[in-house]
Amino acid sequence: MLFFKTKKMLKSVANGYVIPLEEVDDEVFSSKMMGEGYAIKQHDGKVYAPVEGRVESIFPTLHALTIACKTGEKLLIHMGIDTVELKGKPFSIQVTKDQKVKAGTLLAIIDLPQLEKAQKEATLMVVFPGMTKGKILKEKQKVSLQDELFQF
Repeated sequence: MLFFKTKKMLKSVANGYVIPLEEVDDEVFSSKMMGEGYAIKQHDGKVYAPVEGRVESIFPTLHALTIACKTGEKLLIHMGIDTVELKGKPFSIQVTKDQKVKAGTLLAIIDLPQLEKAQKEATLMVVFPGMTKGKILKEKQKVSLQDELFQF
């Protein structure tokens, strides 16, 4: 009898343009020091859950949150580059700690004009902290919330 390992997938966190982490303008993410994943640029400021799970934490500065995936992994969604110093001002979190989410649940809304005024990039980074395996399925193209982008 053969058992097939099912592939786990992450969908897009936003409607936008997907790039590999290596192209992110932040060495911590581009060097994959934080882990494996993908990034989204040129989005509309709405950030959605890419997987089913539970909101494990919301950073006090509202620029990032973690999801405990239903499959056991921890996922970090980081909004913008060098945005911690903005002390949460451009971020409106739409979920609460310990809330269960499905792929497509609205997590946050970013005030993009406010981010631009602060001269910060709006790139979204989606990474599995400490994970070194995974495969980006699409890159350097427009994507929507329905698109599966990352296999782990």
